[in-house]
Amino acid sequence: MPRHFLNLFDVSTDDLEQLLADAARLKAARKRGIPAHSLSGRVVGLVFEKPSLRTRVSFEAGVAQLGGTSLFLPGNEVGLGWRESLADFARTMGRFVDIIVLRVFRQTTVDGIAEWAGVPVINGLSDREHPCQALADLQTIIEQFGTVAGKTITFVGDGNNVSMSLAVGVAKLGGQFVLACPAGYEFDAEFQKRFRSELPSVPFPKTVNDPIAGVRNADVIYTDVWTSMGQEAEREERLKRFADFQINAALMAQAPPQARLLHCLPAHRGEEVTDEVIDGPQSVVFDQAENRLHAQKAVLEWVREQ
Repeated sequence: MPRHFLNLFDVSTDDLEQLLADAARLKAARKRGIPAHSLSGRVVGLVFEKPSLRTRVSFEAGVAQLGGTSLFLPGNEVGLGWRESLADFARTMGRFVDIIVLRVFRQTTVDGIAEWAGVPVINGLSDREHPCQALADLQTIIEQFGTVAGKTITFVGDGNNVSMSLAVGVAKLGGQFVLACPAGYEFDAEFQKRFRSELPSVPFPKTVNDPIAGVRNADVIYTDVWTSMGQEAEREERLKRFADFQINAALMAQAPPQARLLHCLPAHRGEEVTDEVIDGPQSVVFDQAENRLHAQKAVLEWVREQ
C-alpha cells in the first residue's frame, strides 16, 4: 500500500518528528548548495481546483530541487468527480505519475483519490485539512523556540482547516493549542469528536472568546484571513464578528515579548492583521512561507520511501 499524507491524525508522532528533522536537514542542505536527487526519474502530478501561489510554487520548486519533474493540472480541466469518476481519474493518474498532490475543495476528494490511485497522495489543502501548512508552521516554531513542547500556540481566527491541522500537530508534539475566536466560530463537532477519539491522552485545544485572554500567555500568535475561499457570502458578517480579533500593536502588547507572529498567507492587511505587526520584528511569516518548500520536500521523500 502506498504511504499517503492526507492529515496529521494519521501521522504518528515519531513520523511527525522525523518529517520535521528531514525538513530541517533539507533546508540546511539547500542553503549549503548540496544537490539532492531523491526524486530523480519521478513525476509528481499537481491537481489544483483552487488558486494558489505558495502551494503550487513550493511544490514545483521542491520537486525540481529533488531532481524530479512536476505536471500542473487545473481542476477545471480535469473535472474531478464530474467529467469522470474519482476512481477512474485516480486509477488513470496512478499509471502516469509517481505521486499526486491535491489542492481541492473537499476532503472526500482527497480520500477518494487516495483509495484508488495506487500511488502516494499528498493533501495540499482541502476544506478540512491543511497538513502541509501545519508541518511548515511546526518547523518555524521549532526554529524560533527549539521545540513545540511546553509552548502555547494561539490561533486568533476561526476553527478552519489551517487551525484544525495545526491543533493536531501541536498536541502530538506536546504543546498547548488555544483557539481565540468569536462565539460560534469554534472547532466543529466532527473535529472535536475525532480529536478526543484519536488523541485521548493529549490536552484538548482550549477555546476562548476573548482575544486578549487568548494571547496573554502565547509564545506564538497565529492568524489567517477571516473569510476563506468559498465563504464570500459571509464576508460582511465575518468582518463585523471578527473586528475585535485583529492582530494589531495593541493586541500584541498584551502578549509576552518573546511572542512570534505566524500567518499562512495571503494576508488581508488591515483586516486580520495590520502592516506594523506583519512587517514588525515579531513577525516570522516569510520564514514560515519559505518553510513550505522544505517541509513539503520532506513529505515528498517520506511518501516515496514506502
